[in-house]
Amino acid sequence: MRRLIVLALIGLAAQLVDGSLGMAYGVTSTSLLLMFGIAPAVASASVHMAEVVTTAASGISHIRFGNVDKQVVYRLIIPGSIGAFLGACFLGSIPGHLVRPYISVFLLSLGVFVMYRFLFKGNASKKGPIKKPGKKFFVPLGFIAGFFDATGGGGWGPIATPVLLTSNRMEPRKVIGSVDTSEFAIAVSSTLGFMLTLGWAHINIQWVLALMIGGIIAAPIAAWLVKIIPTNLLGTLVGGIIILTNIRTLLTVLKVSPTMALFTYSVLAVLWAAAVAAVIYKLKKVTVTAS
Repeated sequence: MRRLIVLALIGLAAQLVDGSLGMAYGVTSTSLLLMFGIAPAVASASVHMAEVVTTAASGISHIRFGNVDKQVVYRLIIPGSIGAFLGACFLGSIPGHLVRPYISVFLLSLGVFVMYRFLFKGNASKKGPIKKPGKKFFVPLGFIAGFFDATGGGGWGPIATPVLLTSNRMEPRKVIGSVDTSEFAIAVSSTLGFMLTLGWAHINIQWVLALMIGGIIAAPIAAWLVKIIPTNLLGTLVGGIIILTNIRTLLTVLKVSPTMALFTYSVLAVLWAAAVAAVIYKLKKVTVTAS
């Protein structure tokens, strides 16, 4: 019972972060299951089964708060679903851990760019009408994000969200809401793939239900936070999450000592906190000037 309560709380916290920043539900939940000694395929399958319900709740909440660009959702779900299904089917034979460090380097670079853009460039956008990316942009993005989401137990948000943010063609809240809403189709496709390869016998339904309950509670709260958090602050928060998440992966691959890893996390956390404080100061200064 204690383990189920802990899982429900983790599901709540993970969905709160995922729904408000566009990533981290799969990574957080999968990491917890792996700590319990669960096989990677079973852990990823359990998380994606829970996400079928939590992403539906999150998508509905984001739609109600006006955080979704339906055109972007439609363009992401087909390639994303195909990538997720294939990733789930071949998780047992494809060494996803070998390519994860390279993806982390790429995402780390995007995280730094996102942080720079919203910390120093503000919410500046191109003059004139903004043209959204076309199919040549969304098809590979959806497929790659969906594939790594299934093979790594989390990757849809960490890949799709920063890439869309760096395109400088959408509001951060629209990026987060659209990515979260489209994730429902990715979760369904991944679950179908896992069911075909693993079956039901290896899935702990109680754990799945616990993750679901926590996620359902957090979904509307997270969608509301996206609606009210200023764009620059939201972008800075997302950039920090991207950097910390991928630094952790790289340090693990490089087998850095716990002491050095702790030092690295501490320095990055302090810098992130300073960046957030700077953005808040700027926002207050603008508010005072306007009044």
